[in-house]
Amino acid sequence: MAPKAKKSGSKKKKITKADRLKQIQEEEEKRQKEEEEARVKYEKEEMERLEMQRIENEKLQKLEAKDLERRNEELEELYLLEACFPEAEKLKRDNRFLSQWKHYIQCDGSPDPSIAQEINTFITLWKEETNETLEEVIEKSKLVLNQASTLADLDSGNMEKVIRDESVTLYIWANLKKNPRHRSIRFSETQTGFEIPRILATSDIALRLLHTHYDHVTPLSPVLTPSQENISIITDFVKEEVKTLQTAVSKDLQEEKKQQENESNSVHEEETKAEGQGDVEEQMCPVQEEPETTKYEMEMKLISETVLAAQELLLENACEKPNFFEENEVDLCQFTTLGGVYHLDILELPPQCKPMKGWMIVEILKEGLQKYTYPPETAEDLEAENAFPPIEVTLEVHENVIFFENPMVARWDAEGKHWKTDGISNVSYKPEERLITFNLETFCPVTLIQDAHINMPYQSWELRPLDVNKVLLTVTTVFTELQIQIKENLCMLASIKVNNKNHSTILEEKWMTPVSFIIALKKAGLNIFPTGHSHLYVVINYKHPLVEVKAYRQMALLSSAFAFCWSKWNTACDSKKAIFQVREHLLKEEPTQNPNWTLLMFSGDRAQSLKINESSDAFSEVLKEETEFHSTLYHMVKDFASQEAMRAVRRPSCQFVDSVCHMLLSTRLLSFS
Repeated sequence: MAPKAKKSGSKKKKITKADRLKQIQEEEEKRQKEEEEARVKYEKEEMERLEMQRIENEKLQKLEAKDLERRNEELEELYLLEACFPEAEKLKRDNRFLSQWKHYIQCDGSPDPSIAQEINTFITLWKEETNETLEEVIEKSKLVLNQASTLADLDSGNMEKVIRDESVTLYIWANLKKNPRHRSIRFSETQTGFEIPRILATSDIALRLLHTHYDHVTPLSPVLTPSQENISIITDFVKEEVKTLQTAVSKDLQEEKKQQENESNSVHEEETKAEGQGDVEEQMCPVQEEPETTKYEMEMKLISETVLAAQELLLENACEKPNFFEENEVDLCQFTTLGGVYHLDILELPPQCKPMKGWMIVEILKEGLQKYTYPPETAEDLEAENAFPPIEVTLEVHENVIFFENPMVARWDAEGKHWKTDGISNVSYKPEERLITFNLETFCPVTLIQDAHINMPYQSWELRPLDVNKVLLTVTTVFTELQIQIKENLCMLASIKVNNKNHSTILEEKWMTPVSFIIALKKAGLNIFPTGHSHLYVVINYKHPLVEVKAYRQMALLSSAFAFCWSKWNTACDSKKAIFQVREHLLKEEPTQNPNWTLLMFSGDRAQSLKINESSDAFSEVLKEETEFHSTLYHMVKDFASQEAMRAVRRPSCQFVDSVCHMLLSTRLLSFS
């Protein structure tokens, strides 16, 4: 048996109590040292931060003091530039007076459409006109004698007729044969028609469809008005604002007067001294003092105009959304009618002419055409279930109207004087063929409606110069991109894209005044013009009206030499500030792929360049390095613009600047994008 091997190695040395205490003490000293180093580092960093903040605050205070020092001078120069707005208003008033005078001296009997009294007089005289010539009577007699039997279709034996005009289309169908198998009606060369039930196919009836391309029915609806309480509150607010502004200006006026008196005393002393030396003409310069109120008259006028414009916007926004509607009633603040009105009627077939011994004999009813009641009103006639089914109607959508979604169909309730959606079923729309089919329980005026805010809010916008007194405004929405040209006092739809494809419309290349242009675009379904109710139906980026008004006015002043566009940071700031991009854009420049934009923030009283840009990760109102505060956009862009651009700003006509401002105010790009 082999001997046991000896155990190798030695036992692990035990840590004594003294060593453990020493180790703990060393760890504690190390921890205290690290904490001290961290504290010293934090205090140093905090001191550096506070010092940087102090330097930054001092810098901002100096910039604010500098801005305040030159504020009156900058505002005075802005007021001189904004003198174009009252001048444009004067030109518009002169043009209206000239138009009225030309209409007056024509003496052609046509009424002035802007004067209700003349319109009423014209209609009354037209109704009372009975003195007609023999030729006119003969023409009317021919019209009466031409009854439906002479226009009968050779195949079906029934009569159909389509009469077209630039503003009206009339479809007439008469059931002459009363064949129960002929229940499908399609007017020749159109897709418009009806599917009538058997009971009508065997009745003495005529169908009449009058399509007026305009909507003269909706204005009969009650008009929403602002509540008296809201009007009172806003009026008091505006009065208080005006009073505050007047007090401030009065204080400035008194200081200016005192300063002028001191200067006058100084000049008088120098004049006395110069006279004592006997050399007045050489030592004195002629001083021409302006009236003390001249400097502030324009200021007060422009302040008044601005406040009034803001008041109009506030009053519009004060209109309350009705808290109740009748069942199935169309909310005309949310929806709009498009494509005109289709008047559907069933008439009793009048007596037809009969040939007899070379004569055409016809019975003429004194009471004229009579309406056929369908379904009947008496309870006995309605007892049979499904005896009077709905009529299927197929209509052609007006070619000059754009629907971005399937249109809704509404019928006119003559008793309640509003559009309703009940009594209509099985609605189907074929957008490529522009055909809409639906079932109607009874014949009545119908129309097609669309959400009035379907193109709001906007995704982006841009305003850039094209030529002297000419700019291009581009507004991009979810469904479309509109390009609007503005020159002098006219606007034009340059192009339109629907789903990124060019779309043709009769409005293209037609110059109109801003008001007419806005109305035309709304009628075509291209509504990018908010109303006082729009904020109730669209999630908007609300901006204070006074900030918007000042921004649009100053953007219009600069639009001949500078381009503006939207910024994603506009939604990050509060309602008393607006953020957008701007860059110099001279006409000789070639378009670049990635233009260099400057990000501006404007509060109505102060403009500044921001350090961030569109690609920044977070929003910050930090001032851009080596830039200053200014009281106006004009003086803000002057810091980085060329002299040529600033000279170009003073060249446009007052009508052009006013038209650009009108379009910006109408679209409200800063709040609805």
